[in-house]
Amino acid sequence: MYLSLSWRLIAARHFPCEGEELKRIGILKTVAFEERKFDGFLIANETNLLYFAGFPGTSCLLIPKKGESTIYVYGVNYEQARAEGEGLVVELVKRDEDLMAKIAEQVKSFGIGKLAFDVLNLENYRKITKALGRKTKLRAQNKLVWRLRKVKDEQELGLMREAAKMTSRGMETACEVIKPGVREYEVAAEMEYSMRRSGSWGTAFDSIVASGIRSAFPHGGCTDRKIRKGDLVVVDIGATDHYYRSDMTRTVTAGKPSAKQMKIYEHVRLAQEKAFQAVKLGARARDVDSASRKVIEEAGYSEYFVHGLGHGVGLEVHEAPTLNPESKDRLMFRNVVTIEPGIYIPGFGGIRIEDTVIVGKRKPEKLTKGSYTLETEP
Repeated sequence: MYLSLSWRLIAARHFPCEGEELKRIGILKTVAFEERKFDGFLIANETNLLYFAGFPGTSCLLIPKKGESTIYVYGVNYEQARAEGEGLVVELVKRDEDLMAKIAEQVKSFGIGKLAFDVLNLENYRKITKALGRKTKLRAQNKLVWRLRKVKDEQELGLMREAAKMTSRGMETACEVIKPGVREYEVAAEMEYSMRRSGSWGTAFDSIVASGIRSAFPHGGCTDRKIRKGDLVVVDIGATDHYYRSDMTRTVTAGKPSAKQMKIYEHVRLAQEKAFQAVKLGARARDVDSASRKVIEEAGYSEYFVHGLGHGVGLEVHEAPTLNPESKDRLMFRNVVTIEPGIYIPGFGGIRIEDTVIVGKRKPEKLTKGSYTLETEP
């Protein structure tokens, strides 16, 4: 369970002066080449490319055991790649060139006999297999990349802290503007503007402002519905910093909440707190889910908790590890996950409370910060 951390320590020793992306490539080399005996690794997934290259727009990255790593880009991204692809060879792919055939020629020139890859669609897999012939064996190894990505380094954590600050500011703005007569998309516009003004590179996902009976839809989106007095309003937002994301949900009422709303809210709040307390190094993800789910079950609302407790966050808003009853993951140092229990009652409304959390050595840390108050106005 501590293996991913050891990869980072190995990289820190071997690549002390290089950028974080090159360190990540170095760690992948250690695991893929020394432990798994591959002599090349092809990265083709868009987010994995961002993780290893540090900027968007790369089409593929070829990492040989011996020799320099090469990023392949089309003309529209060529100059950015030359400017930002630190320590990487930049190879221009012309419009009339077959990308997989071009990569295959490079694989042959490096003498790669056993090539790992993260993700290839069927068409590209067929193309590169045909171009390589029988001398090079292809093996899917996306799990190796995920083992690295789900344990965040200091650079990643720094960016996610900033994203969480901006997200928390956006949530504060949302709670300020939620009033009867305001449309859901108007709330979204104000909170997204607030995050942008705070420095967000964009939204981590399509914002959710779901009011009234729509709050019972976990992914209710955002519409032109006017918020009414006494409505439950679920607000789910996230900011980004250098492509790293945050995720936060609060539920409030437009005015004074009813006794039933308050009662359900307290169940969800307790469920979230119990789950947060269960977030520990080495804990089974399904046990953290269970700590939260048990509260809701004992309150008599088990059928209305319709999703897993949470998920990993990073360059994507949904990534490893997963926290649900079927998860086989164990929490590792520097995992970043969400804790987001909810109760959704059709025809009545829903309540969800969510924070982005770091798994620490001794105790967890909430990155997103904000009030846990249901009522927005007296």
